[in-house]
Amino acid sequence: MDNIPKLFGTSGIRGKYQDEITLELALDVARALAKYIGGEDKKVVIGYDTRTTGKLIAHIMTAGLEQSGCNVLLLGMVPTPTVGYATLKKEADAGIMITASHNPSQYNGIKLWNADGLAYKQEQEREIERIVYEKEFNLVGWDKIGKEYDISSFKEEYINDIIKISEIDPEKPLKVVVDCASGAGSYLSPEALRKSGMNVITLNSQPDGFFPGRNPEPNSDNLQELMKTVKTIGADVGLAHDGDADRMIAVDENGNLSDFDKLLTIIAKEFGGTVVTTVDASACLDTEMEKIGGTVLRTPVGDVHVAESINENNGTFGGEPSGTWLHPDFCMCPDGLLSGLRIVRCIQKNGKLSEQLNAIENYPTIREKITCENNKKDEVMKVVSSDFKNEFNDVTEILTIDGVRIKFKDGSWVLIRPSGTEPYIRITAEGKTQEHLNDIEKISKKFLNNLI
Repeated sequence: MDNIPKLFGTSGIRGKYQDEITLELALDVARALAKYIGGEDKKVVIGYDTRTTGKLIAHIMTAGLEQSGCNVLLLGMVPTPTVGYATLKKEADAGIMITASHNPSQYNGIKLWNADGLAYKQEQEREIERIVYEKEFNLVGWDKIGKEYDISSFKEEYINDIIKISEIDPEKPLKVVVDCASGAGSYLSPEALRKSGMNVITLNSQPDGFFPGRNPEPNSDNLQELMKTVKTIGADVGLAHDGDADRMIAVDENGNLSDFDKLLTIIAKEFGGTVVTTVDASACLDTEMEKIGGTVLRTPVGDVHVAESINENNGTFGGEPSGTWLHPDFCMCPDGLLSGLRIVRCIQKNGKLSEQLNAIENYPTIREKITCENNKKDEVMKVVSSDFKNEFNDVTEILTIDGVRIKFKDGSWVLIRPSGTEPYIRITAEGKTQEHLNDIEKISKKFLNNLI
């Protein structure tokens, strides 16, 4: 299938509306999905985030499914984890979430879910691409058109279930500020916290596809208001989501944005056992898990790879440093709302978030991105694979599981990999000393800038 154009990236199909994401494409993907799962009388859950184009794309995908004989379960505007969980609980044959996650307003995308709530694997996505490319659809006659059902009330069941499994203590109310970016978590994330007995203050929790309060990516630049609010009002913690609320980032009681890797480590320690993370995650996770007799496994970047490894290795927990965490005791769909509840529970049990973070060994880290057009990525990475190692003289290990990861004698490492969702080449590096990290960063950026 090498000649078949690639539609899916690291996290579904994603791009600018009317450029990469067209209504014609959405219709064809819906028809292809129907063909893939067997068509007539199959059930498909569909939801969308707050983007202005979400409902429109949902309508046309619903039409494509119904004209292929599928019945469609309509969730409406919901977080991505609600789609994954509904697909599992409603015993549907597939799920569709229409979202571009943390990308700006003009972007949208399509992500597909299996019956068990696990995102589609790469080989499944390639088969969808083949069906789309070859137009191998099975459309039914007028008398076999699929039906649609409103299951928007399922949101309450989802909220009640994440509260229950989080084991959050309503008798220990915390003051929590939650920033939903005007995205899909705007209603349900505050509701889950309030129903858990927490004292909740909201920011950017009015659904709005233009994301007027902040960009939906939950990073330091976009969370300044949350950081200031937490400190000013004396909150115990601040929680932030991306556009579809499959991610969660926390701000400690002092108004400081939590180190993403350390936050992941705090929760991983609660589960113990075998924890799965990605090739770009910090070694601090390995250090802490080793202390409690746990194991860390690494995968390529992307929550679907983490999910696959959890299933294959009986993992207790998994996640990426981006704040995308998987809770296999609940559902194999990344869940930012459940992640938020579990951070609150962790504070209830173990004390202030800042103290828990400070107790974890600190390794200086950088995450940079260099602009690179999508059609140049393969050529650039070929040169990186062959020549990048020659820029250093203390290399001890080279991994090509996802991009090129070089490990040095002192344990420092650098990873260069192409973004699967945006026109960038990403540089992630961790140094045992700040001085070594600075050298790695300087050499890496110079190499890529000269190359691109």
